[in-house]
Order: sequence, then C-alpha cells, then structure tokens
Amino acid sequence: MANIQATSPKPTGWAHRLQHGDLFFWLLTLFFALVIIGLVVAVGVVTYNGSAEARAEYGTSFLTQSDWNPIETDLYQPSYGAWPAIRGTLLSSLIALLLAAPTGIAIGIFLSELCPLRLRALLGFTVELLAAIPSVIYGLWGVAVFSPWFTNAIANPLATSIGQFIPWLAGPIAVSRGLAVTGVILAIMILPTIAAITRDVLQAVPNHQRDVMLALGSTRWEVIWLSVLPYSRAGIIGGVMLGLGRALGETMAATMLIGNSTRIEESIFYPATTAAALVASELPNSNSTMHESALIYLALVLFGITLILNLAARYLVWQTSRGPAGARA
Repeated sequence: MANIQATSPKPTGWAHRLQHGDLFFWLLTLFFALVIIGLVVAVGVVTYNGSAEARAEYGTSFLTQSDWNPIETDLYQPSYGAWPAIRGTLLSSLIALLLAAPTGIAIGIFLSELCPLRLRALLGFTVELLAAIPSVIYGLWGVAVFSPWFTNAIANPLATSIGQFIPWLAGPIAVSRGLAVTGVILAIMILPTIAAITRDVLQAVPNHQRDVMLALGSTRWEVIWLSVLPYSRAGIIGGVMLGLGRALGETMAATMLIGNSTRIEESIFYPATTAAALVASELPNSNSTMHESALIYLALVLFGITLILNLAARYLVWQTSRGPAGARA
C-alpha cells in the first residue's frame, strides 16, 4: 500500500502573519510609515499654532501685502506682508528649475545612454559628489567667486543692452546679490539630484525597448527620444520635482546670496528675499511676539506651497505613468 503523506493546509489571514515574525515585521514597518505622517502633521500643527497672532491680525491679506517692516518707531508701526518673500521664493526656484531641469536630464541621458563605460562610473561619482557638498559651501563659493564674475560678465552687459527694453533685466547692477545669481546657484545645487535620478530611471528601462527600435533601423537619437524617454518620463518628472522641492526650501545659500531685501524690484538682478532666508535671518532676533508670529506664519505659507507643489507633482507623475510603458492610454 502506498504511503500517503497528509499535508496540512496553509494558514491564511492573521495565522499566516503570525508565522516567522511576519506580524512583527509588518507592525514595525507600519510604525515607521506612521512616524513620517506624524512628523508632517506635527510640523503643520506647530506652525499653525505659532502663527495664531499673525493670522488673527492679518488673515489671508498677509499673502498679498508687500510691506515688511518689523521696526517700531514714533512715526511708523510694524507691518508684515509675505508677498516679497513668496515672490522671491517662487522666482528663484523657477530660475533654478529652468536652468537645472534640461541640463540635469541631458547629463542623465549621457551617463545612461552615451557615456563610454570606462568613464561612466567616474562621471557618475562626480555628479553624486556634487549633491553631498553642504549648502554653505555653495553659498561661500557663490559669494566669493561666482557672484562677482556673474555681475561683471553677465548681469551688467545684459542690463546695459537688452535691459533697456526688458524691465526684468534692467540695471545697472551695483551689488553682486540678487534673484538671478541665487537662482543660478540653486540650479547648481539641484542639478546632481535631477541628473542622478534621471540616470537611474533610464538605466531601469528594459533593453528590449532599445533593441526593438534598433532592429527597425532607428538611430541612437531616435531610440532615446522615441523609446527610452517616453518609457521613463514619470520618473524623470519625479526627479525634477524633487529638485524643485530642495530649491524652494534652501536656506543657507539663499540667505548668503539673495541680498535679504524685502523691497520688490522688477529686475531679477537686484536683491530680494525668500521665505526660508527671511525666517532664518530674523527669527532668532525677533523683537516682538507679533514679529515672531509673522515669521512662523511665513513658514506655514512655505510649508503650504511645498505641500501643494508635491501634490501637483504626484498628480503629474500619475498622469504621465498611466498606460503601458508610461504612455497615456
């Protein structure tokens, strides 16, 4: 008689999770995931509560007022408006994004698709090394080296030529601080992030995507433009948005380079301020509870801008990743 070995049914549900430490591992990972959510909520709650006095005084008009004067005198009362800082934050980040996004994507394409194998590791390490440099080093290099060169070689020639017809390039430039030079330094800072993510995303594209195009007689450029980039565009957009998030919240380099002026100047070559730079420079020396509350209110606004842009980025990535191979159905 053949021996028939009975097999017990596999456990399901909670019985399966209790085996081999699965439940403990699940709870541990769930805990750390909830910690991240809790930190985001805690930041929002703390900034919201800390800005109560300013919100009660100014309300939503705080976002559109352009006068920021924390000094109280016999003739003037302190006034707080967030628009100069919001404008400086958005414009400097926009300049950085316009410069860094195409450059970083091009670097990622070269490292992934065109770079010789003997140079790929060295150049990839160099790009990643740029991301590890502290922001204060970028700021110091910008103040000591880049800003004077930028003012003499780019800003003043543009201001004295086409700046006579384009107000946002007007001059002359007397100081080497401003939105434009800050945007360029921010672009250099976020460039390795965009380039590294683009490279990793392109390297994850299956080789059969390239082989099919090459078998049809496509050139190397056509393979990259028509097959590789469409397949990975969701990841590239995510990398660009990650770089934009760093540019929005950058503090030290922006504080050192932007000039910290709360006046609104039409030219991008003149000093301005950002929300992070204004909070970092004035909060330790706030002269009243209203001043401190207004700065925390400004931090809450920056937190909201970052949250909105991240939600928009997630929606954009979702839209571009629909359908097979990242194409819209």
